[in-house]
Amino acid sequence: MGIQTSLDAVAQSERLIDAMRLADDLAFEANRDGGTRTIRVLSNALDTDDSLVAIAATHALGQVFDEQVDVVLSGLLSDDRRYLREHGAWALGSRLPRYDTIGRLIALVADGGFSGMLAQRTLEQWSSSASAHVAIGLEGALLGVREPERRARLVETLGLDRHRMATLPLIRIAQDPAEDERVRVAAVSALGQRHGDLELASILDELADDEGALASVARLALVDLWAGIEARDTSRSGLTVAQLFLHADIDARLTQAGSGDNGGIATLLVRLGDALVASGGAEGGVERVITMSRGSVSDALDSIVDVGAAASGHLYGRVPLLTSPVASADAWALRVAARRGIRRILRAAGGVDMLHLRMADVGSLAAADVARELDIPVVFTVAPDPHAVIQSLDLSGALNRANFGEVDEADHFWFRGRLVQRLAGNAAHTVLFPRHHLQRDMRELLGIDITAHPERHSIVPEGIDLGVVDAAVSEAADLAAGRPATAPLAQLAELLEQLPAERRGLPLFVSVGRFHRVKGMSTIVEAWAHGPLAAQANLLVIGGSLTEPSSDEREQLDAIDRIVPRDSRSEHGLLLPGHQPNDVVARWVAAVRFGVPGRAAPRGVYVCGSVKEEFGIALLEAMASGLVVVAPDGGGPATYVTQGDTGFLTRTWDVAALRGAMAEALAAASGETTDERADRSRETVSASFTIQAMANTLAGVYETVNIEENQLRETPAAAR
Repeated sequence: MGIQTSLDAVAQSERLIDAMRLADDLAFEANRDGGTRTIRVLSNALDTDDSLVAIAATHALGQVFDEQVDVVLSGLLSDDRRYLREHGAWALGSRLPRYDTIGRLIALVADGGFSGMLAQRTLEQWSSSASAHVAIGLEGALLGVREPERRARLVETLGLDRHRMATLPLIRIAQDPAEDERVRVAAVSALGQRHGDLELASILDELADDEGALASVARLALVDLWAGIEARDTSRSGLTVAQLFLHADIDARLTQAGSGDNGGIATLLVRLGDALVASGGAEGGVERVITMSRGSVSDALDSIVDVGAAASGHLYGRVPLLTSPVASADAWALRVAARRGIRRILRAAGGVDMLHLRMADVGSLAAADVARELDIPVVFTVAPDPHAVIQSLDLSGALNRANFGEVDEADHFWFRGRLVQRLAGNAAHTVLFPRHHLQRDMRELLGIDITAHPERHSIVPEGIDLGVVDAAVSEAADLAAGRPATAPLAQLAELLEQLPAERRGLPLFVSVGRFHRVKGMSTIVEAWAHGPLAAQANLLVIGGSLTEPSSDEREQLDAIDRIVPRDSRSEHGLLLPGHQPNDVVARWVAAVRFGVPGRAAPRGVYVCGSVKEEFGIALLEAMASGLVVVAPDGGGPATYVTQGDTGFLTRTWDVAALRGAMAEALAAASGETTDERADRSRETVSASFTIQAMANTLAGVYETVNIEENQLRETPAAAR
């Protein structure tokens, strides 16, 4: 095609998502013809106001192996545009080490954040061939850095360098009581990666004999120091499957559902793990599921024992990230801690047959590295994320070529998009959500042709536990019939008591989920409050931490406060109770259908305001409860919501369109005189979207992958 033609295609594409995909063609052309003209064309493109073109040119330059390009990419590390600094650090990772660039990469590491993670990855890659130079640079930088957080990041990076000259400063820092504890924790954790060293074992033993956080980390480091790569236990008849979501405190009772990033994925992993082991046990079935999520150091130590001792069942492995919880968008800097924690759990399991990854996040980034190291096949659930979000923001006008770089700096669209492609390309098998135009969307949004090798892809709908929903519906119906309220419903009645007396005869709009802008909670409030809907129904929004909100939760709460002032929420009919345990939420949602005598009228509506929803666990639970739903008009919901009957599909990012759909849904629900539509809603779920059906389908996928991987291992390399 030629470099200029490829660059023009990126610059002139109408959709941002197309431009991102065409950037791959640009990089290919740059690699194919990396002459002087190619370097000049791409270097000039870095100065454009079109930030998307500048990013594409940066990565295309990364494919041209020429000293002049090294100078250009190194120069980007000092660019005024922060987003180009991080893309420059990323692009340098695929190149040979450049000694005069190490110092600038180290400075980015010290600054932290996503850019620091990318710079750290590049230094780690460079340390394989220039370890002494990297170690010297880091040790020199530590002489001039005293701020603990910055210093800890440098020590962590020094720990990734395997050169022997990196070990002595790590020992010195680990043993120095004058060092800040965060810095010593980084050093101790790094020492645990130098396997089998008797001298280090003695040092760590001494530190572990003390009390406090550092001693606990030293115990973990001792586990790492003596850990080997376990051989697979071929005597087991059943499979061991590991799955993870690091941005949640996942427990069997789902007590944190809806707080922080504890959304539908956390609920799904608990229910799915239980269903897999319940239906497994037969020859070749799933015998053991290990669900990994974040946790404390002490939780991690306990879970190592639990996972190592159990040959069957649904187990929970804790990955200590050695910091207070942060939102997923800000967690990339925790890559090293995540990788170590994931590796520790998988080794403790004594043989894991496969790892199922689902998100384009730091957990999947770290887990993919560990899976490659331990030779564990990966099953990856592919979704157009962040691609669908980019498309929605592009259509709404919120994202354009001029601001793409700044938005990408916050949301890491480019990196996450490439991570999805990499995970999908390297996976032993990919799992897809149903979509109306699945083949087209995978091709146009992700550049993946699922028809090329259909045997490597399976369409698997998500599912819910109907038993939980049916129990909730029964309790809510009993309450509406005058029977005593169960504890969760009594709690709801008390919450509704906050409403003025004149509003207690109105039905409820309800929404459940994380307080994140992608979930659109503030958009729902705006659609309800600024129009006639507020006079027709109250609004119950369940989710988020009200006492210790994350930055994402704070952003949504502030937006809601600007729409409805906090001190007048109840007066206006808005209820924000924060996150609740999953079983409690199920009963509240069911009560929206049947009403709460004296406090809320029946026949309310469930509203999902997500910018994009790949499938929608909460939506399925609401439908199974018999509610009319409002849902996004793309992705998974469009495959199971019948427009004008079981629900109303709309452009959820458009406030006016969302308001109109909510009004239609409320009118439809209030006009019902029988349970026929509610029965159809439940039947839709029970026929295709139960957790048991999902588990059975995935078990078949896992068994197939296991057979294929075993055959591959038994085939001599020369015969492949």
